[in-house]
Amino acid sequence: MRPRGQSTPSTLPDLGRLGLARYGWRQLTSMRTALFLLLLLAVAAVPGSVLPQRGIDPSVVSQYLDDHTTTGPWLDRLGFFDVYASPWFSAIYLLLFVSLVGCVLPRTKVHLEAVRARPPRTPARLDRLPVHRRAEVDADADALLAGARRVLRSRRYRADRRDDGSVAAERGYLRETGNLVFHLSLVGLLVAVAVGGLFGYRGEILVTVGNGFSNVLANYDSFDPGTEFAAEDLPPFRFTLDSLDVRFETQATGNQFGAPRDFAADLTVFDDADAEPRQEVLRVNEPLAVGPAHVYLSGNGYAPVLTVRDGNGDMALSGPVTFLPRDANYTSLGVVKVADAAPEQIGIQGLLLPTAVVDPERGPISVFPDATDPKLFFTAFVGDLGLDDGVPQSVFRLDTDDMTQLTTDDGDVFSAVIAPGETIDLPDGAGSVTFERLERFAALDVRADPAKNWALVFAVLAMVGLVASLFVPRRRVWVRVQAVAGDGGAPRTVVDVAGLARGDDPGLVDEVENVLSRLQDSADGDAGGAR
Repeated sequence: MRPRGQSTPSTLPDLGRLGLARYGWRQLTSMRTALFLLLLLAVAAVPGSVLPQRGIDPSVVSQYLDDHTTTGPWLDRLGFFDVYASPWFSAIYLLLFVSLVGCVLPRTKVHLEAVRARPPRTPARLDRLPVHRRAEVDADADALLAGARRVLRSRRYRADRRDDGSVAAERGYLRETGNLVFHLSLVGLLVAVAVGGLFGYRGEILVTVGNGFSNVLANYDSFDPGTEFAAEDLPPFRFTLDSLDVRFETQATGNQFGAPRDFAADLTVFDDADAEPRQEVLRVNEPLAVGPAHVYLSGNGYAPVLTVRDGNGDMALSGPVTFLPRDANYTSLGVVKVADAAPEQIGIQGLLLPTAVVDPERGPISVFPDATDPKLFFTAFVGDLGLDDGVPQSVFRLDTDDMTQLTTDDGDVFSAVIAPGETIDLPDGAGSVTFERLERFAALDVRADPAKNWALVFAVLAMVGLVASLFVPRRRVWVRVQAVAGDGGAPRTVVDVAGLARGDDPGLVDEVENVLSRLQDSADGDAGGAR
């Protein structure tokens, strides 16, 4: 026997696999989980805004890895340089999608049933509701009920006359409709983004003034295709960069000196092989539409046109070389790889300054972004560039492991400064470098997203739904009329009007008083007509 006073231990039933699955599904599809996943997705997107992304600018990612030799490789392993394609970001994205679908669809069904249902019945004690007003009028009860129904319908209520001498009305379902539209639009937005990621693509190109681009895969500097995208789906367009007009602030007012004012690229565009050329002007935030693709002007810089002769006096390289800007004054770094030089290959590391000044403390710097006094500071190496090893190399990095830096006769490291139109001989008869002229280049993004218009539609619908869910009041109003004996035995009618709101509604008192006032005016008008 169990000792007196000792309670029987409670045991919970075993949920089993099916019960556990149902419990997990309910937790996943709850609104609380959906909001948490939405917040988690926003937090997970922060590294994509703070850290450089390989799909946007791989050269900056390489520079970051060189500058942060300890934390950089770990961040790379965890996918922080390709956040939006990382497994953990995709997992949050898919869980949010499933949670929203499982949460919103049942609520939509319940909401549609509620919209078609009759307004709730009139409470027995209207005077117990938060807002209640009463008045006596000289009017017939049936006429007042008909008038109450008309008044409430004119104020966009769903009104229903009850058999107990009352009218029940309700409005504000647009609030819940807006809430559902907001969440369904989020689902649609997620689907649109997923479709764009599957079937779209994005590529980056650097085009020097006077050169052109044909939309084939081999001509891209970097290319990020969707999972279901095929190279033969690229639209067959091409264009030539005729000129690039860049203007900077020249007035020394405040901190605006040298600030960019306008970037305009003049293009000659061919939509396909047989199309007539057309002239287009490309500006920031004013993309060029070519078939399903759009071309954006994302940046610009300088490309010095260099001629390099090798130790045998033969021309080994001639043409523009892209230098990447590193600051607002377009201090630019670049590498020249002369693989055809003989007897040894030549590598050049250069610093291009559009408006060069040698500061006593800081050394060579650029004080203005426009090319008012361009100078190229460089040093040179000879040896094996490592291009034949089969290992991919960045065009903006020079592998000097198997190279020797040139030195002067005094044994000092060779360095030189050269201006447009000048030629400098390299030490030890390694060759010569001629700075022919300075050109500009345009950094262009080519993007194609077949679902971007749908993404815009769903984004607008989400905003509309959010506004409706925040600012449309949900109200219920009831009107009850009762015939009573007035002074002297004359029949009178008591009108009770009460209201109830979901949440805080400062306008509910005015609403109830307005309905009652309009009923009184209607009763007075009917009484006057009868007299």
